[in-house]
Amino acid sequence: MPKEDFRFHHTLRVRWGECDAQGIVFNAQYLNFVEVAQAEYFRNLGVLLYDKQSRKHFDVATVTAKLDFLAPARVDDMLSIYMRVSKIGNTSIRVLVEIHRQGPEELLTTGELVYVTYNSDEGKSRPMPVDVRDLITRFEELGSPSPG
Repeated sequence: MPKEDFRFHHTLRVRWGECDAQGIVFNAQYLNFVEVAQAEYFRNLGVLLYDKQSRKHFDVATVTAKLDFLAPARVDDMLSIYMRVSKIGNTSIRVLVEIHRQGPEELLTTGELVYVTYNSDEGKSRPMPVDVRDLITRFEELGSPSPG
């Protein structure tokens, strides 16, 4: 997908502790990178995923995570994690992700994740709040690319 189709990205630097014995980013760390970008995506919309009060209105749980590794990231690489909500269902959100290494530019990882809107007090999914649906829809259709 062209990077221009993503309305949001977040930049981070690979740390030594995220690498394995081969000196490359351990595969499970990529989900941590996506988690950071997800929180920043929603923070950009004014929704705080890690705020206890906010989670009473909107929270998500991961139900599907698929990543394709195209090239390795290494310690000290600057990564741009691009994220786009591609579909909003009644209780779910489908997200497309790409992780790029900065300078020289290289696509490292692509992925697709599905989150269910979640009520942690009841331990089950719940309908997507209309106001959050509207925020995401407006941002994805009308937003300008975020500097991250």
